Amino acid sequence: MADLFKHIYNHTFFEVFTSIFKEVVPSFNTKEFLNDIFDDEWENRELKQRMRHTTNTLHRQLSGNFEKDVADILRFITLWKGRETKVSPNDGLAFIFLPDYLEQYGIEHYTLAMNATEAITAFASCEFSIRPFIIKYPEKSMVQMLQWASHNNLHVRRLASEGSRPRLPWAMALPVLKKDPAPILPILEKLKTDPSEYVRRSVANNLNDIAKDNPEVVIKIAKQWKGISKETDWVVKHACRTLLKQGNQEIMALFGFGKVDKFKLSNFKINTTKVKIGTHLDFSFDLINTNNTTSKIRLEYGLYYQKLNGTLSKKVFKISEKEYSPKSTTSINRKQSFKRITTRKFHTGKHQVSVIINGSELEKRNFELIE
Repeated sequence: MADLFKHIYNHTFFEVFTSIFKEVVPSFNTKEFLNDIFDDEWENRELKQRMRHTTNTLHRQLSGNFEKDVADILRFITLWKGRETKVSPNDGLAFIFLPDYLEQYGIEHYTLAMNATEAITAFASCEFSIRPFIIKYPEKSMVQMLQWASHNNLHVRRLASEGSRPRLPWAMALPVLKKDPAPILPILEKLKTDPSEYVRRSVANNLNDIAKDNPEVVIKIAKQWKGISKETDWVVKHACRTLLKQGNQEIMALFGFGKVDKFKLSNFKINTTKVKIGTHLDFSFDLINTNNTTSKIRLEYGLYYQKLNGTLSKKVFKISEKEYSPKSTTSINRKQSFKRITTRKFHTGKHQVSVIINGSELEKRNFELIE
């Protein structure tokens, strides 16, 4: 992500930004700001580093009075939106330095920062910047988040859920909420039938975070919410994706995935016993339903990647969820890419692949990853 998006911060973006900001703050020194932004380290900075550098550079151009500076930022946003200014499709991401300003310079100004957060988040999401406030002011921040869950703006409602996720990717974790997610639950309860799919998806992602530390909480909620509506059923299913991949049998049963004793695996073959990095693993098998009735199956495979220390680490990939006819044989062929990616480092040597039916792992086969 950082490598892909870091270039949203470029000369064009900053020239447009400074031209409008100078209308709000006449003393704004555009030349000095641009010189400070594009310093000797600029090219080496990744996305989040460029964001923080922009935050600090902007701060040097402002008064140092947080109340006045936030008011100027809000006036800038009004001007930018009023003129329908657009530099790139990623302007919303580029402006995350404005929420970051609240995090860096507003942590001792709780009320001002919360009011600004509510105003800014529809322009640039404050899901990252709200988290230090939750850590420093846990009780009143969560009361505020619950109030935002009833806001008329969908972006503010989403912030109530997204900002309180215990394990939000790319953000600091919330250890207290990882340990006890109880303060989050009234927020999610209020938003579970939100008219916005954008908000409901955040609810599902929050529950999926909770499931990693407190699975029993999510299992209970899933049982309570399932069947309320088609939209809520989607929330429940998406919220339970980690539990499904873990093969949790209570959740499997909730979604109609039953016993697998009537299913047999045949002709499980690794068609590429040696896989070169940059190519793919090819494997196949036959799935036999010996039952006299149609059976609903969640079919997955486990990929055991070799780690640097020689141990294997399992990752589960979904093949399908479908019904299989009685007395049927279905042939399955899959390919798994070993193309180099930034999010995973491959290590050569022994790997394994397994077939998983309704959370139950049946058979494993070995293959070797080579350069």
